[in-house]
Amino acid sequence: MKASQIQQCAIHLNQAMNDRKTLKPLTTQYPELTIDDAYRISLAFLDIRLNKGEKVIGKKIGLTSEVVQKMLGVHQPDFGFLTDKMYFSSGAEIVLQQALIQAKSEGEIAFKLKYDLVGPNVTADDVLAATDQVFACFEIVDSRIENWQIKIQDTVADNASCGIFVMSQQGVDPKTVDFENCQMTIKNKGEVVASGKGSAALGSPLNCVAWLANTLSEYAIHLRAGDIILSGSLAAMIPCQADDEMSVEIEGVGSAEFKFVKG
Repeated sequence: MKASQIQQCAIHLNQAMNDRKTLKPLTTQYPELTIDDAYRISLAFLDIRLNKGEKVIGKKIGLTSEVVQKMLGVHQPDFGFLTDKMYFSSGAEIVLQQALIQAKSEGEIAFKLKYDLVGPNVTADDVLAATDQVFACFEIVDSRIENWQIKIQDTVADNASCGIFVMSQQGVDPKTVDFENCQMTIKNKGEVVASGKGSAALGSPLNCVAWLANTLSEYAIHLRAGDIILSGSLAAMIPCQADDEMSVEIEGVGSAEFKFVKG
């Protein structure tokens, strides 16, 4: 794609986010769109946000769970960027209609790094050694693409369909966590609506962060000390409703909660 087309796509995505309106799939508008083009759009989209005062505080991995890949018809992971405007602490009250368009909740583990992770050749052991704390987390994904009719290029361009995220206030030492076998339970108003375990995300959330570090290195981007990394959903996505009161508990990691309120 031409540089002008890359920039135009980024502008349209940013406008859709601000106006809370969706776009026709980029892959329909630009059938020649490649994954590399899509990442260039994502970076241009991010630049628009940074120029308006947002700050990057981390990265996210998406589409790590087989069940989520099947739901969306996409069959490989992707990545996006987290900014300070996306962050909420556990217990947050969020106005759905002001923040999001067609949101879905995902439960996952968030990592906070104490050392840089620079690919290629980063391993799960490297991730464990570089992590300061891990947290229970909701990522509330949101697509600027109409009806979630996405191919991998669409979601990559759209910052990996990132909306906002909600993290537990207290983290734990990652060396105490059984990442492969930890059980996760998500409840809405006290009723279980989803469950999963760590192995649902590429066999382990540690593998997800390693994949991210190695993939980012291909774009000369690195994971830095202090970064928050969302490691991918451990269960199916849950469509959001305006009266949701959500909680997630992850064995050995902790819990987080949020609810939607009227504006």
